[in-house]
Amino acid sequence: MNLDRALVVSAAGMSTQTARLRIVAENIANRDSTGVSPDQDPYRRRTITFAQQLDRRAGVQLPVVRRVGTEPGEFPLQFEPSHPAANADGYVRKPNVTSLIEVSDMREAQRSYNANLAVMETTRAMLMRAIEAMRS
Repeated sequence: MNLDRALVVSAAGMSTQTARLRIVAENIANRDSTGVSPDQDPYRRRTITFAQQLDRRAGVQLPVVRRVGTEPGEFPLQFEPSHPAANADGYVRKPNVTSLIEVSDMREAQRSYNANLAVMETTRAMLMRAIEAMRS
């Protein structure tokens, strides 16, 4: 693989991990966002999936965001009879966001981002050495 391809792939990897971190941040920020009435749904956890796409100009497969969706499933119930969103039995539907999962996703995205950044820094250093070698 030549060096410009390494830079293109790493930049695409950093971009997808940035999108992933945005989704995680949104989920964490809304982990307590309930509906304002019993018939209104609380915040539903957002998910992100990735795919590979051919970059014909660079001749490489790049990671891209395939889809941003929501996680299906039931909402957990919590007994809070005084809450405006409580049903007739006093239960409030809470968002389906689990902090532990979000923190794990965040750490994995950070590690992937940093790995791509390290590849870019190494590639840049190699390019600088090549330029210096051509000058002498």
